[in-house]
Amino acid sequence: MCVVMHVGDRYLAAMSEADPLPVPKQRKPDWIRVKAPTSAGFMETRKLMRRLNLATVCEEAACPNIGECWTRKHATVMILGDTCTRACAFCNVKTGMPRAVDPLEPEHVAVAAAELGLTHIVVTSVDRDDLPDGGAMQFVRVIEALRRNAPQTTIEILTPDFRNKSEAAVERIIEARPDVYNHNLETVPRLYPTIRPGARYYASLRLLESVKRHDPTIFTKSGLMVGLGEERLEVHQVMDDMRSADVDFLTMGQYLQPTPRHARVEEFVTPKAFAAYAAIARAKGFLLVAASPLTRSSYHAGDDFAKMKAARDVRLAAR
Repeated sequence: MCVVMHVGDRYLAAMSEADPLPVPKQRKPDWIRVKAPTSAGFMETRKLMRRLNLATVCEEAACPNIGECWTRKHATVMILGDTCTRACAFCNVKTGMPRAVDPLEPEHVAVAAAELGLTHIVVTSVDRDDLPDGGAMQFVRVIEALRRNAPQTTIEILTPDFRNKSEAAVERIIEARPDVYNHNLETVPRLYPTIRPGARYYASLRLLESVKRHDPTIFTKSGLMVGLGEERLEVHQVMDDMRSADVDFLTMGQYLQPTPRHARVEEFVTPKAFAAYAAIARAKGFLLVAASPLTRSSYHAGDDFAKMKAARDVRLAAR
């Protein structure tokens, strides 16, 4: 459940007059090229999001799968506005002082889920370091609205790290009982100072641990980008760290540079290398692994949720 498009007018506008020389555009390999979205389903999904005044990570993060997902009327809703209080080097979501939290947003998310006929929804957010709870209660309100208005829809949340307030924030959200709790580690610890400077690797890991500690029945999920200069053994160590936190589902995808101002792609990882990473991850004990150049956190999330439930049932039956 994600969205497409690479560099459009909004991204090209990021090149200011302060950049006298254009940065050479990196040529993408054939295996990660996608077509621009033009289907009727895509247009209908876009129109619904505009009518309900909802942001999507699909658009804001320039996801390469937007055409496929929106054609199927799958969209990942981004709550708490479209402006982030951080400026990670990989992320295309705009940075600044966010607007006030929209009290109608939870009901609008529920209406979108019902009108799209979603059996599974992914809800994420920008970082809101300006809020006392980091935005945790808005996640709770969204979950509650979905349970009331779209009870057939399973709920996956992809939260920020709730910096310096994660324990209380996670407790509140877990009490609302989402079906899947996702929080992405994004990259290896060595690259955090340059790629994810506002976050701390071990704080994110502890957040994932705390979900399972509070409620072992909630599925946990985390994702990694590759192609940022990480070493293979560093990726293996992150897998081990995730398993030590009892993470159920690992997603891995190719980092794509959204604008010339963002971190440069250091390597385009081949499909064969992704398959090797996936095999190692499965051997380490994840319930489910999704690893390919175009994999994103919410890509095929509904289908993957069904697979994850089935895998856990098999594992429990074998004990």
